Amino acid sequence: MTATSAPASGKANFGIAGLDDITAGGLSEGHLFLLEGTPGTGKTTVAMQFLLAGEQRGELGLYITLSETENELRNGAASHGWDLGPLIKIFELVPPESLLNSEQAQTLLYSSDLELVEATQAIFAEVERLKPKRVVLDSLSEIRLLAQSSLRYRRQILALKHYFARNGATVILLDDLTSEASDKTVHSVAHGVLRLEQITPEYGGDRRRLKVAKYRAQHFRSGFHDFTIATGGVEVFPRLISAEHKTTFSRSPLSSGSGELDSLLGGGLETGSSALIIGPAGTGKSTIGFQYIDAAVARGEKAVAFIFDEELGLLEERLAAMGINARAMMDSGLLHIETVDAAELSPGEFSHRVRLAVDRLGAKIVMIDSLNGYQAAMPQENALILHIHELLQYLNRQGATTILTVAQHGLVGDMKSPVDVTYLADTVIVLRYFEALGKVRRAVSVIKKRTSAHEETIREFWMGKGGLVVGQPLTAFQGVLRGVPTFVGEEAQIGAGANLTL
Repeated sequence: MTATSAPASGKANFGIAGLDDITAGGLSEGHLFLLEGTPGTGKTTVAMQFLLAGEQRGELGLYITLSETENELRNGAASHGWDLGPLIKIFELVPPESLLNSEQAQTLLYSSDLELVEATQAIFAEVERLKPKRVVLDSLSEIRLLAQSSLRYRRQILALKHYFARNGATVILLDDLTSEASDKTVHSVAHGVLRLEQITPEYGGDRRRLKVAKYRAQHFRSGFHDFTIATGGVEVFPRLISAEHKTTFSRSPLSSGSGELDSLLGGGLETGSSALIIGPAGTGKSTIGFQYIDAAVARGEKAVAFIFDEELGLLEERLAAMGINARAMMDSGLLHIETVDAAELSPGEFSHRVRLAVDRLGAKIVMIDSLNGYQAAMPQENALILHIHELLQYLNRQGATTILTVAQHGLVGDMKSPVDVTYLADTVIVLRYFEALGKVRRAVSVIKKRTSAHEETIREFWMGKGGLVVGQPLTAFQGVLRGVPTFVGEEAQIGAGANLTL
């Protein structure tokens, strides 16, 4: 079961850290709540964790089931590694055998009238016998079918609400929305409503999210929050709100270990700022990012890199060829590299992983390589920009330096980015291929830097066994960023290579 903090006073906690955070500690004790969602969204799992959390506090829990059998519920709990102890009771409510016997068919009363009355009486009798502190009723669809009319259904729910209120139990009603999904009867009666949703993208695994639709007299985190179901239960990732995570720190420039690159950036990247490195594939975006990580680890600082587009073994070999020993940095505990599968990871879970890297690992440099892969995890570009905005604001306020990479479409000439986030980053570094003297070369330039002045020059750079090397400003060429420059220097510079290292 997911660990959670100490439960708030007067609250029945879920035992799910993220969900308890969203609901400000859990459910108000002694009230009735609705947990709704289509089959497969995780209602039963959340309800079981709710009862298990009560068991840890010494509270008796009762699971009343009208749809699943007790064996099915216990097998489901066992699949998560849960042992339902003596404080969790399961009451399997089945129709009386007399109502299933054709010889006992009623002629003056509908059988549904008797079934609803007997079912209600059986529920009340079991509650009176056990006096549970937490109750789960699964599911409302069965009661709705027995009631047959909206008026009778509403009266039945009100009767349940008042009965449980007198007994002081905290109740969760489950609704699988399989019949009359538009019926909002319970919404108006319940003290709070929690909705679970399941989304199937065109490619990749299912995505799950939840929202608190209603919670009387209680502040809660509004909006949708991603969650997953794995062995061990539900894990919820509350929506990141950067304004809630303010810290104080002193800004100072961070060196990359390359004097020329630092000069180009006006002394280096500042702590608590974000840098965006954009350019076509293969220009060295990841290399520049790891240049800063290598320098940070050498200073004894911790760093984390989230890699969307490259296999870890190949990355290690490529960096080793340039003198950067990523394996040694990881073995020292100062570098954590996490490969990310965009098809299986929701944006909320990714933000949660980044937060853990900063809060628990104490990472001072965070690299996301690349936003192209991050975009693949997002349904819409607008949502991507909002996620990145909150994430960058959070990292900046924690004093972490963030390095983002974006691969642009094309190799030379007109470059286009799949998503424009240049206005969000504090620093924008542009990399380009260009042709000169019969060779394809690389150029680097700083287009924007909020935190300090920077060079306005364009420099050639290359990568070799000694690592990243940044040359002198390309003063003899014009149009380098377009990919096909023209020579504007003196004739004497041609023989000298026109400030190009041959």
